[in-house]
Amino acid sequence: MARGPGDLPKSLAAYVLAVGVRETAVQRRLRAATRRIPSGSMQIGPDQAAFLQVLVRAIGARRCLEIGTFTGYSALAVALALPPGGRIVCCDVSEEWTSVARKYWAQASVAGKIQLRLAPALDTLKKLKGPFDFAFIDADKANYRNYFERCLQLVRRGGLIAVDNTLWHGRVLDRRDRSDDTRAIRAFNRRLRRDRRVEIALLPIGDGLTLALKR
Repeated sequence: MARGPGDLPKSLAAYVLAVGVRETAVQRRLRAATRRIPSGSMQIGPDQAAFLQVLVRAIGARRCLEIGTFTGYSALAVALALPPGGRIVCCDVSEEWTSVARKYWAQASVAGKIQLRLAPALDTLKKLKGPFDFAFIDADKANYRNYFERCLQLVRRGGLIAVDNTLWHGRVLDRRDRSDDTRAIRAFNRRLRRDRRVEIALLPIGDGLTLALKR
């Protein structure tokens, strides 16, 4: 779940999207379709999608993993960045939302690169075998720690794990917010900072994106 380019002024955010992002026509149509649904704000922004694509290409990723697919925009971005023979495994539980994803994956001719697993993500993760090069976590916050631990087992040394929503709309700083999701994000951030198995960077892109490079 992420919004536009952080908290930039509207005109500057528009400039970022105008000169800093290359979207395909299918990506634009999928974003537009997702905006029209009630939960559309869960979609990552085009700036973040472009960043994920650069990361995937920079590390030469061929096997990728996504936890939380929604309508498929992030998976589409990653699939477009993968080389021939590259694959991304997508974990989600919603047939409704991923049916939208399948439509646009097919339009972009990347459906063959995407393996969708409709089941609780932890169940799917238990059955997968590594190594993966890249993982993107963007699902229920209570399980972030569990998702991360399993991804860390599956991702190769030198591989990347990207975790979305780690600023959580600024609620991480609101002492009055004791909701389960906010507490889960705070705990995850604190724990990850102490985790010497990875190098980390929390970037103020979208709703906060943490990168963890496996040592």
